[in-house]
Amino acid sequence: MNTDSNKGHKSPIARFELMLQSNRVYFFDATEFEEIIQFYIDSGSLRLAYKALEIGENQHPENSGLKLLHVELMLLNNQYMEAEDVIDRLREMEPFNEYVYIHKAVILSKTKRHQEAISFLNKGLEYSESQAEFHSMLAMEYLFLDSYIMAKEHFIKCLEEDPKDTQALYNLIYCFESLENPDGAIEFLNDYLEADPFSEIAWHQLGRQYSSKGLLKQALSSHEFAVICDSDFIGAYFEMGKTLEKMKRYNEAILAYELTLSIAEPTAFALFHIGQCHIELGNTKLAIQYFKRTLNEDPLYEKAWIALIDLYCKNKEFEKALFYAKSSIQIDNVNVSTWKRYAQINFILGFLEEADLGFTECVNLGNYEVDTWVKWADVLKEMDDYPKAIEILQHGLEFHPESSVINFRLGGIYLLSSQSIEASFYLKNAYMSDAKQLSHFYETFPEFKSSLFVKQSLSLKV
Repeated sequence: MNTDSNKGHKSPIARFELMLQSNRVYFFDATEFEEIIQFYIDSGSLRLAYKALEIGENQHPENSGLKLLHVELMLLNNQYMEAEDVIDRLREMEPFNEYVYIHKAVILSKTKRHQEAISFLNKGLEYSESQAEFHSMLAMEYLFLDSYIMAKEHFIKCLEEDPKDTQALYNLIYCFESLENPDGAIEFLNDYLEADPFSEIAWHQLGRQYSSKGLLKQALSSHEFAVICDSDFIGAYFEMGKTLEKMKRYNEAILAYELTLSIAEPTAFALFHIGQCHIELGNTKLAIQYFKRTLNEDPLYEKAWIALIDLYCKNKEFEKALFYAKSSIQIDNVNVSTWKRYAQINFILGFLEEADLGFTECVNLGNYEVDTWVKWADVLKEMDDYPKAIEILQHGLEFHPESSVINFRLGGIYLLSSQSIEASFYLKNAYMSDAKQLSHFYETFPEFKSSLFVKQSLSLKV
């Protein structure tokens, strides 16, 4: 074995790679092997990591650090049983080694044995000088079990050990939110900020909690403190913009969103919300520009497509609305909201076959709302396809048997089909369910407004 006289002049990794090139075996300390193996694990070179481990274990067969790295490599290759055998043997040799308990818990967690993992981590806490990692792992195990109260307690202990552990802070707030306890989160964050008043993350999270309770002034103040702590904190500017929108301070919201565009690359979220603010301010042209910019940034941003379609419909520009509905469907052909608008716009424009297709797709995609069945039947009524209209409404009635709107539509279509018995039955059902819908029935079927048959069926005064 070559002891390598140049040992002091090269890093362990460089010497190891030189050894591989020379086809000779050099001696390395166990800690040097650990450094080499960890380097290759971190860089994804598992073949070299295994090679270093093989040589390292030959030179230092009883070294626990190398055995723990062996377990890490096994875990990366999903060799859980083999890894557990190694860690159990190591635990017999070193029952007070905290890292043995950490690795054992990882194995148990990956094999869905979360309660056992919790037991091992609690045992490992007895032998650990620095307990933050154990509390973090315990918290995550409790999260796997949806035990948010216990997870919360351990994330708090993580922060007691390391107040700068931002991931623990985020996870703790997630626990409060899962427990639907914004008051608890607010109390904790205010205490936390007493100790660290310059934590932009704590201010940001505090603002979110205030916002969830509708305390918008407090939320806005919190987000303002967050950006004072970090003037480039994009998340705080987003939340500030959302809060100002809720407060109907749209010009200020636009400024907040625009600041995010100056700090980093434009986001579809910011562009869309600027467009929404312009709608509220009556700036239709600017709103359209920002919605189009949103789609240039992210063609899959559904809300921007819907906003454009709805805006053009509101302005009675149905051809443009139809253009964007078609464009949206070309990108995402399983979006019910777009198909529904496509069907309704085609109906308005008199393109009945296309409207029929649109409503067919809506139902195929699982949209069974009352107005889907009713509007589809209206299309078929205009096409004089009464049998299919009846079939569609009967189908809708399976989902909404008490719907007076569907029953009234069925009564009207049966009347148009000269099926008086069926018409009378559904008209009575509709009127008993909601008599106020009768006026809407007459709007849809004006030819029956003076119908003696309808009045008699509903026992109305002639």
